[in-house]
Amino acid sequence: MPESGYPWPIETSRLDNGLRVVVSEDRTAPAVAVNLWYDVGSRHEPAGQTGFAHLFEHLMFEGSVNVAKTEHMKLIQGSGGSLNATTNPDRTNYFETVPAEHLELALWLEADRMGGLVPALTQETLDNQRDVVKNERRQRYENVPYGDAWLRLLPLLYPQGHPYHHPTIGSMADLNAADLATFQSFHQTYYAPNNAVLTVVGDATASDVFALADKYFGALPARDDISSAPDGRSVPATGQTAVESVSADVPAPRVYVAHRTYPYGSPGYNVATVLATVLGSGRGSRLYQRLADGERIAQPDLVGAYGVDLAHAPAPLIATATARAGVSAERLAEGLAEVVDELATVPVTAAELDRAKAMLSTGWWRQLSTVDGRADLLGRYATQFGDPARVVDQLPALLAVTAEQIAEAAADVLATDRVILTYLPEETS
Repeated sequence: MPESGYPWPIETSRLDNGLRVVVSEDRTAPAVAVNLWYDVGSRHEPAGQTGFAHLFEHLMFEGSVNVAKTEHMKLIQGSGGSLNATTNPDRTNYFETVPAEHLELALWLEADRMGGLVPALTQETLDNQRDVVKNERRQRYENVPYGDAWLRLLPLLYPQGHPYHHPTIGSMADLNAADLATFQSFHQTYYAPNNAVLTVVGDATASDVFALADKYFGALPARDDISSAPDGRSVPATGQTAVESVSADVPAPRVYVAHRTYPYGSPGYNVATVLATVLGSGRGSRLYQRLADGERIAQPDLVGAYGVDLAHAPAPLIATATARAGVSAERLAEGLAEVVDELATVPVTAAELDRAKAMLSTGWWRQLSTVDGRADLLGRYATQFGDPARVVDQLPALLAVTAEQIAEAAADVLATDRVILTYLPEETS
């Protein structure tokens, strides 16, 4: 295994308008991944404008000055490529993977909607996409068992006014209340070249990519009034446990135990990542061994733990379990809390540590096995940490975590400010 966490070249440039361009050449296959990270997510949204960043994930496919509605998708897919977009509290990300000969097409399309969406945005398009988001909320959150857990956990973990307090899907009332001019202003503020990172990975030279980026993005004006997100790095401790119980149409009791840990990208988050893997990843994890296989109080495929990669505040670590038939929510919550608490008192064994690091290494190289996975990762490091080359150190940092560090982190962040969210089937509540 290579000592480096990223054994490919990384070259960077910056256009006069502030657009950062990252290139990682790989001639293995005649394909390129184009990835555009905008430094705007739900944490940037002011009061009354929640859900805006996510709505623009949809609007950016609805046409721009030189590209008709739905044509972006048709052109990429017609060229043998694939594309998508995602939004989270920290950023919005647009990406496509195409045969290498269509790199110029992908860059032209991205530049056209960066600079040309607002003139093409109509009231009809806005209204249609608002309806799409409402339907998405129903399908993903409201009409799925346990589907609104994330919406409930965020305000329990982060107080009112914190940039992570509200979810990316936002408030339907806010989306309905805003007029076309407000949405146009939001796009003009954040969708600017000096608020974005363009990453290209695959069968293209850095010099060619830099030249094409300047050709298509270079004339777009920078913005000098981009609003910063509120500072959420400090979250006052309450010293208390926040508890919420929900009676819903769910098949069995489920319990979530959540804590704030450390920001993604920090040394502490690396420790929390290994901790979460020991706690709740796979059949060898402590949660599975104790609750599913040992005490048999949790359903085997519905028990686990994971961290959420948020970079601008103490990020969540969430442990969850769903009860077997006949097991009460109280018994399940008690067992879940016991296993979480023991991370601070029962040392992680060498075997547990080796297993966790092997799983994390496998996941790392799986992401880097594709050009689109690498492009996304480089865009993240450039956007959130200012240097895509920091990616080289990420895997070695995970592999250097010790059992002692895990115990210290567990004692630090898992002993206070606990959030417990419980779902109860309506008929047994």
